[in-house]
Amino acid sequence: MMGICLMNRCSCSRLLLLISLLCALTNEIKAISPDGEALLSFRSVVSSSDGVVGKWRPEDPDPCNWKGVTCDANTKRVTALSLTHHKLIGPLPPELGKLDLLRILMLHSNNVYGSIPTALGNCSALEEIYLQNNFFTGPIPSEMGNLSRLKNMDISSNDLTGAIPVSLGQLEKLTNFNVSNNFLVGKIPSDGLLAQFSKDSFIGNFKFCGKQIDVVCKDENSSTGSTGGKSGQGGKTGKLLISASATVGGLLLVSLMCFWGCFLYKKLGRVENTSLAIDVGGGASIVMFHGDLPYASKDIIKKLEALNEEHIIGCGGFGTVYKLDMDDGSVFALKRIVKLNGGFDRFFERELEILGSIKHRYLVNLRGYCNSPTSKLLLYDYLPGGSLDQALHERGEQVDWDSRVNIIIGAAKGLSILAS
Repeated sequence: MMGICLMNRCSCSRLLLLISLLCALTNEIKAISPDGEALLSFRSVVSSSDGVVGKWRPEDPDPCNWKGVTCDANTKRVTALSLTHHKLIGPLPPELGKLDLLRILMLHSNNVYGSIPTALGNCSALEEIYLQNNFFTGPIPSEMGNLSRLKNMDISSNDLTGAIPVSLGQLEKLTNFNVSNNFLVGKIPSDGLLAQFSKDSFIGNFKFCGKQIDVVCKDENSSTGSTGGKSGQGGKTGKLLISASATVGGLLLVSLMCFWGCFLYKKLGRVENTSLAIDVGGGASIVMFHGDLPYASKDIIKKLEALNEEHIIGCGGFGTVYKLDMDDGSVFALKRIVKLNGGFDRFFERELEILGSIKHRYLVNLRGYCNSPTSKLLLYDYLPGGSLDQALHERGEQVDWDSRVNIIIGAAKGLSILAS
């Protein structure tokens, strides 16, 4: 009897030891790699309409089978992150700076916002950065000058502000550089490789100067040296007057656009033809803003000609709204506005140029327009959630007061951007 008990105790001990080893082995298998942890930080702060990042599995040992992620076959380290045209929404986390073997970062044509993390300067293996056509704000991190292997850098068509860091001129391998269509200011550095790029790399930044764009920088000392304190006070007064005038002008622009939209709806909205084949059949031209539409004009016009009443998704003060599906899966909203007369048409084109130059996360992105003989066709980003009118009046019980307050704040911020 005693022997049986001893044998059972030995068996139990061995069984417990085996279970412990299996648990330890299981935990070892389930523990994701450090690169995977960095990407999971990215997943936790962004979302996408197609759910691509939501399919990344935290229980995987490494991220090498995740969509958009490329790894080295031997080391299982992440070498590329490519998630373009997935409508990603959210900021970039600083944890991406832990991907020290990352060579390619491609996140262009999404809705990523916030600042570009300074931690990207730690990704010492980076050779290509493509962050264009997003909503990044703030300055370009000077730490990006540490990326000595960088060859291609495109951060155009964002909301970046401030000056170009001088440190970027030290990137000796840089062959392609594009910061166009932002809100950058100041003198473009003329030292290093930045002096070799053409004006196409810098256009669309209205307060730039430098030899690359043939704009002479004003000498700040000369503007204050001879006139003394009075000129300084006059300059401040002038700036206040310009700021006030710009604010009033912006508010008048918004009011005028709203008034004109209501006028069109009342006068012409009821008799509007819902077929677009006649509109774009002859003499139509496409004007694109930001240069971020990867389609030829003839391809867009061909899609426009196929739209009819089956594609209508709404009617508002500015006319009928159509859903436009492109062959690559991208979806846009098309607003059709009937023309009035030649003089007003020219005025409206100038207003479109202003609206097209503005890009902000609180404003629906105006991609371009089609100038047809009988109407204006405005091309916007498609918002799958429907209109605000539908949300408030048709699904009002689903919109709580916190959501309504957020809607009000977002609308106010959008108007503030238009008025600034």
